[in-house]
Amino acid sequence: MFPTIAYLINQYPKVSHSFIRREIAGIESCGVRVLRFSVRSCGTELVDEADLRELDQTQVILAGGVSRLLLSLLSVAIDNPIRFLQAFLLTIKLSRASRRGLARHLAYLAEGCLLRQWLSKAGVDQVHAHFGTNSVDVAMLCHVLGGPPYSFTIHGPEEFDRVKDLALVEKIARAVFVVTISYFGRSQLYRWCQPDQWSKLHLIHCGVDDDFLAQALVPIAADPRLVCVGRLCEDKGQLLLLEAVSRLASEGLQFKLVLVGDGYLRPQIEAEIANLNLQNWVEIIGWASSSEVRQQILAARSLVLPSFAEGLPVVIMEALALGRPVISTYIAGIPELVEPNVCGWLVPPGSVEALVEVMRTALTLPIETLEKMGKVGAERVAKFHSSTIEAHKLTALFQSKVEQSSNKLTPLPLSVSCSPVPATLK
Repeated sequence: MFPTIAYLINQYPKVSHSFIRREIAGIESCGVRVLRFSVRSCGTELVDEADLRELDQTQVILAGGVSRLLLSLLSVAIDNPIRFLQAFLLTIKLSRASRRGLARHLAYLAEGCLLRQWLSKAGVDQVHAHFGTNSVDVAMLCHVLGGPPYSFTIHGPEEFDRVKDLALVEKIARAVFVVTISYFGRSQLYRWCQPDQWSKLHLIHCGVDDDFLAQALVPIAADPRLVCVGRLCEDKGQLLLLEAVSRLASEGLQFKLVLVGDGYLRPQIEAEIANLNLQNWVEIIGWASSSEVRQQILAARSLVLPSFAEGLPVVIMEALALGRPVISTYIAGIPELVEPNVCGWLVPPGSVEALVEVMRTALTLPIETLEKMGKVGAERVAKFHSSTIEAHKLTALFQSKVEQSSNKLTPLPLSVSCSPVPATLK
């Protein structure tokens, strides 16, 4: 018998969260029933048809407004005042360690109450959250209120920058297990957890699906073209990338860099492109669907992602799976996948000199050499980052922990007025 798992994410579906969509599809193909929950919606940003289909299946906690949250909080408090008091005291504890304060954490408590009511009706065995931020607060408080056990996936870098602020040690201690997406990520949790908690930490990679792995490699075009895919933000290093482009352009090198993505840094990036007179070298196309991203990667000689902070970017896996070498930095989990001069190049983060050198190399190497590197990269991704293989690992973990758990979700009494059950849960 396969378990019923509720996925809880702060914003889902989201343009940059295709890896979660693939993970859910993978474990569903293994027989797991998955219910999707999001704290808030960002549906207006979606461009991919697969994301829009996911949106139809996702229940948004904040969609009903403050009144529904307050009614849920009151109902759960009346139903089981002892558990509610325990959750309230934990809320106080979390707020004291956090920069977000008590009001925000009381909101998490109310969200946990509403989620508790929905999950009680749906027969959920376990909640799984992505990212160690507020979605795990909600899952943890829901569990203290009598809801199902929870687990979560850590990605980084945000969680590693805010360990105390996010009460990460507390969240790990109360979880049935924690997934990390790289050895680097797991090592960071080893730094903070007691050794008796280490057995909870499991390595399961993000993966790419057969759309990337099963197709024949497309030959690299002769066009001198590079692509950078990601949010336009400080972490991704696009401003440094523009400086590298400017230096190469001043050498007389003719090429095109395409930036796929959007974000709050876009106005500054556009201003810098104008300031450096790079209009003929750099193009920003904004957010794109999965198929459009694939075509942009295939049209390039190499993906370039000069990040300052990362977990292990899925776009690197996608580029390698499509047979394109990758230029990136020696940070986080990236060196676990990108081997220098074998399937790409790695540079010290923040070094524009090193970035210029490897970009020049990628733009001038013979196509045959680039294709040989791309083939090695595709083989590495197929071996270590297949979404099908990783989904089987995660499914086995869910089954094992649900079978071991003695803290089954108990139905709420019929006398208690619950919030209506969303149609997606019936």
